[in-house]
Amino acid sequence: QVQLEESGGGLVQAGGSLRLSCAASGRAFSSYSMAWFRQAPGKEREFVAAIAWSGAVGTLYGDSVKGRFTISRVDDENTVYLQMGSLEPEDTAVYYCAASTRLRMVGSVLMYAALSSQYSSWGQGTQVTVSS
Repeated sequence: QVQLEESGGGLVQAGGSLRLSCAASGRAFSSYSMAWFRQAPGKEREFVAAIAWSGAVGTLYGDSVKGRFTISRVDDENTVYLQMGSLEPEDTAVYYCAASTRLRMVGSVLMYAALSSQYSSWGQGTQVTVSS
């Protein structure tokens, strides 16, 4: 398994941008699909975005962040990023990075990516607070 550590969270005004990073240690990072989830106080964990393993072309975004957030990975750095733009107070949450070897591509669709049960490794989370 990989060990994951998020960074880049903080306080930002509505309409602003922030980039989260997730550094992975361990073996075979490139073989893992990576994702971001978030959890706001009193709410269930919510899927944000996922990206397929190296060599596959596939991303998936939650409906609430489509067009505003972008997930990317740099395998040479063992890092996955979440570029967040047009931030809203509703984006306030703890953001978690997760890794999985269980996702599959069916055509251009990254299957099962939104299911937290498919991920075997999780980071500790980083707080993002968006002020109005």
